[in-house]
Formats: sequence, C-alpha cells, structure tokens
Amino acid sequence: MRPETDPTLTVRYFAGARAAAGVAEETVPAGPGLDDLLRDLADRHGDRLAAVLRAASYLVDGVSWHDRQTPLPAGTTVDVLPPFAGG
Repeated sequence: MRPETDPTLTVRYFAGARAAAGVAEETVPAGPGLDDLLRDLADRHGDRLAAVLRAASYLVDGVSWHDRQTPLPAGTTVDVLPPFAGG
C-alpha cells in the first residue's frame, strides 16, 4: 500500500476486464465509493468495459469488497475480477 499522502488508488484489470479496458492497470483519484469509481471507469473506457464491470467482483487490497458507497481509501489497490469460465 502506498503512503496515505498519495491521493490516488490503483485499479488492476484481469482477464476480460483487461481486454475491455485496454490496459492492465491505471491510477485514478481516491475518494469515491465503488459505484462512483465504476461509473468513472465506464465513462473513460466505454460500453464494453461497462458490461464487464456489471458482472465483475472486486477486491480492495486483496479483500472482497461489497460496500459500494464508502469512499475507497487513498493508496489502495482495487482488483477488477470478471467472471472466469469454469469457475
């Protein structure tokens, strides 16, 4: 985890999310909740990623994250995990 003075967080995309986003990871401003972050990512990358984000699961610093309203802390890493075939 980065120092708390870093006002950003890292988003890492896996499998189909990576293909839809066109990048493996990116740094974005910290602060919004997951719903707002996902809306921003969909606006940035388009409908293809938006569809993946609707079906994906999320980890924040390696822990399953279901709270979609609480602001995401600065310095964290959000993993975007689309459904995997056979799993």
